[in-house]
Amino acid sequence: MKTKIILITSMSVLFALVFASEIQAQIFRRNSNNLSNNKRMNDEAVKLKSILDNYQKDALKLFKESALAEWEAMTTGKKEAFTNSAAAKLNYAKFHSDSKKYAEIKQLHEKAKGLSAIDQRAVERMELTFRQNQLPEDLQKQILDQSSKIEMIFQNQRSKLNGKKYTNNDLLELLEKEKDSAKRKKIWEALKQVGGEVDDLVVNLVKVRNTAAKKLGFANFWEMQVVFQDYKPEVLIEIFDHLEKITTPLFTQIKREIDSELAEKFAIETDKLMPWHYDNPFFQQAPPSKEVNPNEFYENKTREELVEIAVKYYQHIGLPYKKVLSKSDMYDREGKNQHAFSIDIDTLGDVRNLCNVKPTDEWMDTILHEGGHGVYSLGIDRKLPFNLRAEAHIFTTEGIAMMFGAKARNPQWMIKFAGVDKKTALNAADALRKQRVREQLIFCRWTLVMLHFEKALYENPDADLKKLWWEMVEKYQLLKKPKGRKASDWASKPHFVIAPVYYHNYMLGELFAAQLRESLGENFEKDSPKLGAILKQKVFAPGSKYDWQDFVKRAAGQPLSPKAFAKELEKGIKVK
Repeated sequence: MKTKIILITSMSVLFALVFASEIQAQIFRRNSNNLSNNKRMNDEAVKLKSILDNYQKDALKLFKESALAEWEAMTTGKKEAFTNSAAAKLNYAKFHSDSKKYAEIKQLHEKAKGLSAIDQRAVERMELTFRQNQLPEDLQKQILDQSSKIEMIFQNQRSKLNGKKYTNNDLLELLEKEKDSAKRKKIWEALKQVGGEVDDLVVNLVKVRNTAAKKLGFANFWEMQVVFQDYKPEVLIEIFDHLEKITTPLFTQIKREIDSELAEKFAIETDKLMPWHYDNPFFQQAPPSKEVNPNEFYENKTREELVEIAVKYYQHIGLPYKKVLSKSDMYDREGKNQHAFSIDIDTLGDVRNLCNVKPTDEWMDTILHEGGHGVYSLGIDRKLPFNLRAEAHIFTTEGIAMMFGAKARNPQWMIKFAGVDKKTALNAADALRKQRVREQLIFCRWTLVMLHFEKALYENPDADLKKLWWEMVEKYQLLKKPKGRKASDWASKPHFVIAPVYYHNYMLGELFAAQLRESLGENFEKDSPKLGAILKQKVFAPGSKYDWQDFVKRAAGQPLSPKAFAKELEKGIKVK
């Protein structure tokens, strides 16, 4: 060993000279290539490239400031934090609202020739972002201020039940355990209380958003958001009409089965079942089946143990979830946002999760879900320009998140990573698979409610929204409207404010996830260490350098389609 070290040391001077020469050669080649590229680019392309390079630095700075301010607001709930967050968001919007700069970019882009494929894609994204923000500053500020005000109400609101204040998590736990129908009704109503506090504010926000959309040439905000998400509105509706058609027979069947189980559980007739009997206040998740309650696998663990289970799993498949946790906020407290999300602070490695973990299967799912978002963000190639260091599409990151979240109820996964007794898990395997199909169907029908209601909300915000909401719920979820109910139940869903015109992306994510599972095969089923490597290469690293249609074909081997999703449903349950 010493001899080898001496030999290496004695050659260090010669190596340094050769290395220096190689660096000079690289610089010469790089400069030559730049000159060659500049020759290939016409004058408009050269000017546009200069604008793009400056944009990457300036936009990233404002993006980071906005993300940090948002994190502060979500983790503290303080009024000044929300004020600062709204101001930071406005600064980012104002930067992109420069009409002269937008006009220059458009003009140059129309004539530019010779840009590289990456630069061309980055310019397209830059131009789109400018287009989205071509609004008067006072209107942008109005939207952000109103949104911030409502978000703060949601975050700090604590519902009253029998004179005592409860968090959303607390009420969900009470609802799950309560057997008395009258008491369940009161808990369910408490979970909806926030709707009455924000309904008028949300309608006003909808109208302001519509005003903004019309200034940009759209019929309403729903249409604008769908187009800016790179969908054709009519194609999106067509996909969901197809989903409604293929899921109606299966959903009708499993809804009858669930109703029969719940009627027995609560000792009532099936026609007496009401929305508060289904555990989730929006019936967006499946109630525990008669045969298995997934909570039983996690209720004896601590919240910290659930997080450690996720760490163990992601480490096994080679994904850096532990890095996501380094700055994350995982447990509930006063003033903190009561839900869960993942945020990429700077697109350069500062990725964080916010959760409010409890020892339940839902939170095990949520930890894995948000972890999926996080490792996706971390896996994007950082050599890409700033505005391409993002997921290929909203639905692709949702697909990854849901794909991992579903592991929480997979028998083999629970045995291997959650320490569940093998015999217990395998005995519950068939019931868990059936429950998984229930979850997919119930969530699918819930997204139909959200899609169609939100579309109608923006088309006519002065409609009888309370009535419209229950018409949608009865049609797509087969739930009964409580007699005489006149509350703004629709407005108790925070997504209308914090993630408007977004819910369809969750369902499209399910379609993408089904296609990925099909293409990954055994690597996914057996949680192979190869799984992380494949996902990093095929899904994460490309960022958004391809349009989503091209990306899906590259990542999953075929265009986005409901076929794989339908195949999973058919495999899990047979229509009677």
